[in-house]
Amino acid sequence: MAPAAARTENAVVIDAPFDLVWEMTNDVANWPRLFSEYAEATVLHREGDTVRFRLSLHPEADGKVWSWVSERTMDRAARSVLAHRVETGPFAFMNIHWTYRDAPGGVEMRWVQEFHMRPDAPVDDATMTARINGNSKVQMALIKDRIEQAAKARAAGELVGQ
Repeated sequence: MAPAAARTENAVVIDAPFDLVWEMTNDVANWPRLFSEYAEATVLHREGDTVRFRLSLHPEADGKVWSWVSERTMDRAARSVLAHRVETGPFAFMNIHWTYRDAPGGVEMRWVQEFHMRPDAPVDDATMTARINGNSKVQMALIKDRIEQAAKARAAGELVGQ
């Protein structure tokens, strides 16, 4: 019997056009410039709308670097991305669903993560749920700020070019 999944759900509204939000949040190779937690993002394989990549976090105080391989399939028409960890590390599994929708004030980006920690993992589901919820809020605020800055820069450039 499969273990029950822990689940997190977080969302942010970004005041920018959908095309820019989609482009920046799905450009995996540039995630280290979008997220503060990633030191490196390496695209390993790309086929159509599916990308397999390795993410590495910044080193911990003891020098340990956490790294894993994930795969994302983007469906722009549905404004949806499905992802999962290929190398699960301390997770029994990790599935992620990103959705985008028009909302008052911009584009709402929502992340739903379902996972279960392995029995030998350093933390349990409840602890990881709290970590993911806390970190998602930090990363989403940063992503919102960076995309909104890019949108303002683009709008200013377009006005200058007219």
